[in-house]
Amino acid sequence: MLRRGKGIELKSSGEIQAMRAAGLVVARALAAVTEQAKPGVSTAELDSVAEGVIRDAGAIPSFKGYHGFPGSICASINEKIVHGIPSTTEVLADGDLISVDCGAILDGWHGDSAVTIPVGSVGERELALSAATERAMWAGIDKVAAGNRLTDISHAVESAAKSAAASDGIDYGIIAEYGGHGIGTRMHMEPFLPNLGRPGKGPKLREGMALAVEPMLTLGPPESEELSDEWTVVTADGSRAAHWEHTVAITPDGPWVLTAE
Repeated sequence: MLRRGKGIELKSSGEIQAMRAAGLVVARALAAVTEQAKPGVSTAELDSVAEGVIRDAGAIPSFKGYHGFPGSICASINEKIVHGIPSTTEVLADGDLISVDCGAILDGWHGDSAVTIPVGSVGERELALSAATERAMWAGIDKVAAGNRLTDISHAVESAAKSAAASDGIDYGIIAEYGGHGIGTRMHMEPFLPNLGRPGKGPKLREGMALAVEPMLTLGPPESEELSDEWTVVTADGSRAAHWEHTVAITPDGPWVLTAE
C-alpha cells in the first residue's frame, strides 16, 4: 500500500520490487541502444530500438507523449545536455558523444536511467568528461540511504565532480538548472534533487523512497540554453556535455540501483 512522507512517495518492499522490474526493462533498452550507437545510425533508429525493447517487455515508454515529447528516448549529442528529440536527419558520426535518457512504465511503476555513449573514436577529454559524470552519479548514489538528508546526495555529486576536475585537469561545469527527482507511480515526483549544494539540507531520507540521481557535466561553463523546439537543452558556449542517471530505492540494506542489471 502506498504511503506518503511529507509529500514524498513511500513504497513497500513489494512495490520496490515492481519498480525493479520496470528498471530492468530500461536497463535492457539502454543496453540495446548502446550496442547500436555507431557512426551512420540516426537517433530515430536508436529511438526505435529502445521502444521495441520496452514494448516487447509489455511495458510503455515513459517519455513518448510526456507533455508532448515525441520520442521514447532523449538523444542528446555533443553540446546537447538533455531532452534531445530523436530525428531521422540526425546521424551519429565518429567522435560523437551521445547521452541517451530512457524511461519505462511497467504495471504502473516507472524506471528512469541515462547513459553517455562514445561513438567510434572519441577524444580523451570527452571520455574523461563521461567518466567524471558517471563517478559523480555513483558518489551521489552512495548517499541514498535512510537517515541522510537530500542534499547529502547533492554535495556528494558536486564533490566528486570537483575531485575529477582536479585530477583530470579539466574545469568541468556542473549543470544546476536540471537535476534528479523522486520517482515511482509517476516519472517526476517530489523532491527535486540538485546536483550541487551544501550537505545536511532538505528532507530526511527514509526507507521506501526512490530517487533518480542524474548529474550532468560539461567541458565548459555550466550555462545552458533551450532551443526553439522547447525541449532540447544545449551548452551556451557549444562545449560538450555528459549525462548519467540511475533510479535508486532506499532499502534496509542501503541504496538499491533499480535500473542496473
